[in-house]
Amino acid sequence: MSLGTAASISSARVIVVGNEKGGSGKSTIAMHIAIALMKLNQRVSTIDLDSRQKTFTNYIVNRHAWAQQIQRELEIPNHLYFTETTDHPTVEEEVADGNALSDRIEAFARDYNFIVIDTPGHNSYLGRLAHSMADILITPLNDSFVDLDVLGTIDRATFTITGTSHYSKMVEEARRLYQMRNNMIPDWIVLRNRLSMLNSRNTRHVGEGLEELSRRLNFRCVEGLAERVIFREFYPRGLTALDDLDATTLGTRSTLSHVTARFEIENLLGAVGLRTPVSSEVLIGQSRDAA
Repeated sequence: MSLGTAASISSARVIVVGNEKGGSGKSTIAMHIAIALMKLNQRVSTIDLDSRQKTFTNYIVNRHAWAQQIQRELEIPNHLYFTETTDHPTVEEEVADGNALSDRIEAFARDYNFIVIDTPGHNSYLGRLAHSMADILITPLNDSFVDLDVLGTIDRATFTITGTSHYSKMVEEARRLYQMRNNMIPDWIVLRNRLSMLNSRNTRHVGEGLEELSRRLNFRCVEGLAERVIFREFYPRGLTALDDLDATTLGTRSTLSHVTARFEIENLLGAVGLRTPVSSEVLIGQSRDAA
């Protein structure tokens, strides 16, 4: 099966968290979105396509183990760790992997409202396929020129945008294929992640570059998460900023950092188009442009 013939998923919304550069916070974002949806009483399935790192999978495994240890019920999505052929796959092996992934997504779409997919931090066939199936694509991007070059090329003297980069071109093709199948343009959201607390010249230049790229590439740019240690501390216990902040759940007393992290996540979810768990509505995807 080629990318151009990927199945159309109509009975579930597919949310893909993607960036071909590692270390951008994809798994943290994917986990928070999945848990937020479950707290809104949505049926959620998750898929980890990163055969090497398995960060999303390990995050969910940690959550399951911690829930057992503290004897609390924590929302845990139905999860699939998908292994692809990674050592110089042939065309036939890629096609087989693609067909298997599409079949799994089709099966999940019959039983779940949302499918959240975390993709590898490198170029891969299944990563490209997942992008072409995304109703909503979320691209976390560290707030620096090192990561901005995933989207665009920069003039080293003026810091202005001179063109688009490999990942942007792949997303453009994936969105074109999606539009051909579904007669609508999927929503693309770029998150400025690990934001600095200081308003530096670098931060301003990166922001200006993203504004220019958003006009060229038709994506929405929203603020993501600041560089906070607390998000790394959540991982070993599989927790999120949306979980109860009591001492039993956290394994420690809550601090101002926990409260600030929750506020930040709730603002992020609102900007993406997902109401926070205090609301009864899910508004994901209503902002997509008509073709």
